[in-house]
Amino acid sequence: MNISRLLRLLWFLAALLLQIGCGSPSPSSSTSPGGVSSQRFSLSRGTVSATQHPLVARYDLSVPNASQVSVEFGTDVTYGRKTSSQAAPEGGGVTELLVAGMRASTTYHMRANVTLLDGTTLFDSDHIFTTGALPMASFPSVTVSSAAGSNTGSGVDLLSSLGTDVSAVVIDRDGSVIWYYYDPTLPQFAYPIRQLSNGNFLVNFGANLREVDLSSRIVREVTVDQINAGLAAAGYSLHAAAIHHDALRLPNGHLILLMYEARDFQDLPGYPGTTTVIGDDLVDLDPNNRPVWVWRAFDHLDVNRHPFMFPDWTHANAIVYTPDGNLLLSLRHQSWILKIDYARGTGGGNVLWRLGPGGDFSLSGGDPAQWFYCQHFPALLQTQGSQFSFALYDNGDTRPDSTGQPCTGNGTCYSRAITMDVDESARTAHVSWQYAPGWYSSWGGSIAVLPNGDVEFDSTTPNNLNSRVTEVTPGSNSSVVWQMDTSNAFFYRAYGISSLYPGVQW
Repeated sequence: MNISRLLRLLWFLAALLLQIGCGSPSPSSSTSPGGVSSQRFSLSRGTVSATQHPLVARYDLSVPNASQVSVEFGTDVTYGRKTSSQAAPEGGGVTELLVAGMRASTTYHMRANVTLLDGTTLFDSDHIFTTGALPMASFPSVTVSSAAGSNTGSGVDLLSSLGTDVSAVVIDRDGSVIWYYYDPTLPQFAYPIRQLSNGNFLVNFGANLREVDLSSRIVREVTVDQINAGLAAAGYSLHAAAIHHDALRLPNGHLILLMYEARDFQDLPGYPGTTTVIGDDLVDLDPNNRPVWVWRAFDHLDVNRHPFMFPDWTHANAIVYTPDGNLLLSLRHQSWILKIDYARGTGGGNVLWRLGPGGDFSLSGGDPAQWFYCQHFPALLQTQGSQFSFALYDNGDTRPDSTGQPCTGNGTCYSRAITMDVDESARTAHVSWQYAPGWYSSWGGSIAVLPNGDVEFDSTTPNNLNSRVTEVTPGSNSSVVWQMDTSNAFFYRAYGISSLYPGVQW
């Protein structure tokens, strides 16, 4: 081999070694634009600390730009549950996650999972965290039972209870308390509590409404006094007495509050003299808690139609935001569900239709007893054009008996869980499924269709006992597969949610 050929060979080997040591990344370690390669980022150990909530941990971890981080946790290193994913801050940095869904006074293992932009997953080392004890206050006491060999639904249950110090509670499927919201300075019970799409909870205490995160930090709060001051400043004559029964947070950050007012009437038919009538209102607050839209029952309904419990005239108990940007309002004492022209905040508030006995729809079969009466918690299931289906707890107060007269208490009244199909254009309604458990629950109640297709419903006073939550299979031969009873509380609402993290199924 001559000298020149040897020099060329040595140059080639040197170039090859240089490329191996410092060359462009291979596909397994490639860096996407704006992202970080797994071979370029070394995950530093995160930190886990307690929060003001004894059942909630804070997990801090430094992560690179454009990554996603979540935490898996459980009582051993198989973990089993996880949080939702959270995006890294712009440019990367410390991400804070709240880990919730743990029982009191229990040791847990947890670790963070980081997904880089190129799809690579990195794991933090395992951390140990021990939850604190529950506060010295009364909680709902529950017992849970399952049918032998049954395939019960997953998830957890969100409770709004009466009769205990702590009224906003999340219960695991085995009956364990895994989260709650409690402020002993507030005398009212949570009426109700709703999980929001951002993972926070909206809790109503009558005189004030709070949005809180999992650690119980108050994210947003508004009081009735502030609302009334805002109504007056905006030129509305409404002076509301309280927030009650329900509240919604819309995707644009607005709050729809259910409130009520009292108005005096003289010599109404059958009511000589002065009658103070209670009617419901809807108030739309923008993200700065300023009233921007108001609906008042007195402006749209006949005060002389009062089939139940007058002068508590309408007694609304639930609001639903529809895909077309309008509102459904459940009026218990009218046995109606109204559709109200909200039009994403630009509507005139007209009643578009009234669903229920004496309303604008015909019911298939024609039997008036098959309508819902004094209902609770209509929940939309699906919509397609002018057709939609929903679930509802039909309490049955005032349901006509075989003689056509309103039922009388436990003698002839009964309650049901039902689903209905409705055609808005044809003005027709059909009970597509029903389950009558054999008791009468005179007030309260809620319903949810679980991911496995089972239906779970809450009976607040089954035969005047304490509350019972029942999961039944769908279809014509429904059977009970899971049940939760309480001995010291009444559940105004109790229904299944996927987990403490929207979009994550436990």
